[in-house]
Amino acid sequence: MDVEEIVKKYSNMLYKICIVMLCNEQDVQDAIQETFCRLMERGSGFESKEHEKAWLIHVATNICRDMLRFRMRHPQVSMTSVASVESLSERLVTPQYRETLTELLELPVKLRTVIYLHYVEGYQVKEIAAMLDITQQAVKKRLQRGREQLRLVYQEG
Repeated sequence: MDVEEIVKKYSNMLYKICIVMLCNEQDVQDAIQETFCRLMERGSGFESKEHEKAWLIHVATNICRDMLRFRMRHPQVSMTSVASVESLSERLVTPQYRETLTELLELPVKLRTVIYLHYVEGYQVKEIAAMLDITQQAVKKRLQRGREQLRLVYQEG
């Protein structure tokens, strides 16, 4: 499969993963572009389509983490507020899920990333652990903490 086909096939999925992590449209576009640049540098040679997809997710999440680290180290770069959910909602979800998306985006990045990969993209704990370079137990704990935080928000509301 050539790069153009890969971009068409996976760009929407990568967009969703990156927007959940970064909450900033411009940074998301940069992260996706960098992911595909690294793909072109790497060339082909994936074992399977799933390996290719997992590699893209792994690279994209690492790029997002690097961007978040940069934001933390350079406080003059302001983080975009979650108030932009209105503009995100057309590409991500229908109006009935807007409240859930808002609550998800308010979770810490570690929690919202694993929740998104598990519940939206349908990955198993083992696969998420491999993609994010963390243990399976860490994935399970982050899923548990994320569910607990979301449950508390819904109980209050």
